[in-house]
Amino acid sequence: MKDASAMEIVQAMREQWVSMTAMATMFIGTILIGLFIQPVYNFDEIRAFGESGSTKVGFIFFELLMIFLFTIIIIWMARKGLDHLIKGFVMFALGISLFYTIWPIALILRWIILVITDFDMSATFLNIFAILTTVGLMTLLHKYPEWYVVNSVGVLVGAGVITLLGVTFTPSLIIIFMIIAAIYDHWAVNKSKHMLELADTMINLKLPVLLVAPKERGYSFRDENEKIMQEDISSTDNNQNKTVKKSRDALFMGLGDVIFPGILVISSVTFLPEIGPVVFDIWGDPSLPIHLGPMLVGLGTLFGGLCGYVALMTQVARGKPQAGLPLLNGGSILGYIIFGSIAIGFNQLWHNITFL
Repeated sequence: MKDASAMEIVQAMREQWVSMTAMATMFIGTILIGLFIQPVYNFDEIRAFGESGSTKVGFIFFELLMIFLFTIIIIWMARKGLDHLIKGFVMFALGISLFYTIWPIALILRWIILVITDFDMSATFLNIFAILTTVGLMTLLHKYPEWYVVNSVGVLVGAGVITLLGVTFTPSLIIIFMIIAAIYDHWAVNKSKHMLELADTMINLKLPVLLVAPKERGYSFRDENEKIMQEDISSTDNNQNKTVKKSRDALFMGLGDVIFPGILVISSVTFLPEIGPVVFDIWGDPSLPIHLGPMLVGLGTLFGGLCGYVALMTQVARGKPQAGLPLLNGGSILGYIIFGSIAIGFNQLWHNITFL
């Protein structure tokens, strides 16, 4: 029976390998974009709680409380039919994160224009360009929320969130954050199931807080119903009198499943000792370069997250919603410890932390 079950999972993964590979690509791409723009925001003024706040556990619990309250408020508003209010609030918050990713891209455009035309864009013009681009993308999302628009905006939003959180907390605090979030995710998906209700709300509103990987050509995210995560996707085979799993038309992954492994990657290259030669210094002064040691730890963390992703896909292939953070966060933390111990030494991986 175990062999038969294993063969069924392998067969299901073979049938869905295109969508699973596409999702893995978005997972990697979001984190790499965050890694690319990290030097632009690696300053004490950017950290949400300042330099001293990067080692205080109390701020992690504050972030967790905000996540829990956000979830409860959104679900309550959805049950009250306040969809327009939900969408406006979430779109505004996502737009801010999107701006933080667009701004470094605008900075690159400024350099290109300077090289080609010898014209140096002012900081004001740079900010206006980034704001207009952000507004344009959010407007496109509102008017035409197809899966590739949702994914494009979602990847950029995720990269911004990853970067801002990653430069705010040390790896030691991020790991505590990830462990608690994984426990909460397991409870919210498998026990209370309110996370599935939240996911359905976001799908119904076509918001880029999840990534979508179609399984077939011609798929339209705009046609998705609002109960896809909560609905029973089992059917009965009358001829053989047994339950058969029906496959959803697309693979879905919450943006949080990408963000948590990503912030540990960014935190690694931000706070670990500068061991080894410089391997990334595209932004120049006053940004800080990334050295080989922290970069290897960051990439090892990403690899660990990908291993967790593969393990997760063996469960997702069954067609049942799964809590992603236990496997994704677990794989990332193991990757951090294993590759960190090799690249810079186990004792260098930890920072002294306080509650307040």
